Amino acid sequence: MLIALRRPPAARGRRETALALHRAQLTELDRDLAEGRIEADAHQAARLEVQRRLLAAADLKDEATRGASRLPLIITAILVPLAAEGLYLINGQPDMPSAHAASAAETAQQNADAEQLITTLRARLATMDPKDPMTGQGYVLLGNAEAGRDHLKEAAAAWSRALDSGFDPALAAQAAEAQLRVDGKLTDQTRALFQRALAEAPPDAPWKNLVQQSLSGVMP
Repeated sequence: MLIALRRPPAARGRRETALALHRAQLTELDRDLAEGRIEADAHQAARLEVQRRLLAAADLKDEATRGASRLPLIITAILVPLAAEGLYLINGQPDMPSAHAASAAETAQQNADAEQLITTLRARLATMDPKDPMTGQGYVLLGNAEAGRDHLKEAAAAWSRALDSGFDPALAAQAAEAQLRVDGKLTDQTRALFQRALAEAPPDAPWKNLVQQSLSGVMP
């Protein structure tokens, strides 16, 4: 945060700022799940909340933001970790076992909430201009939600629709991998998508090795 605050402030609309924040939150949640810092049920519940906020942010009207003092943010960036460390020293219990999985009733409610959110998102996307960048972002969100429920066929279809609004190598690789798992084999269409993703990927893309394994017939 301190490094970012050193950069000159750029004016952003309310919608753009909110969407960027919520996308960063989704990325962080996925990283926490992959690294084992959060349980699957807590991850799903948190994603649902962030996705609700994304839907609300899509309705915000863009307006220029005025410059503001960054001193409160700098103070917050310094005090938050210090306060967290102090609280942990007082109340922390590093040997405490992880919490038990959510009850069956809570899991059922989370699934119902996810289904309602996805239904709402699909209905909203059906009314949006396919050329609007927000439509592409909406299909990315829809694909993420379907993938979170292990609905890989629906996820692959949604990510493919997102690619229609603008090609992104990482998203293309993700869509191709989902389709590969659905088909159980490497089709010509999926191969072509993998190859284009590799061709347009940055040299240091961390997922290139996995794509090459998929192209060689090794399921990751």
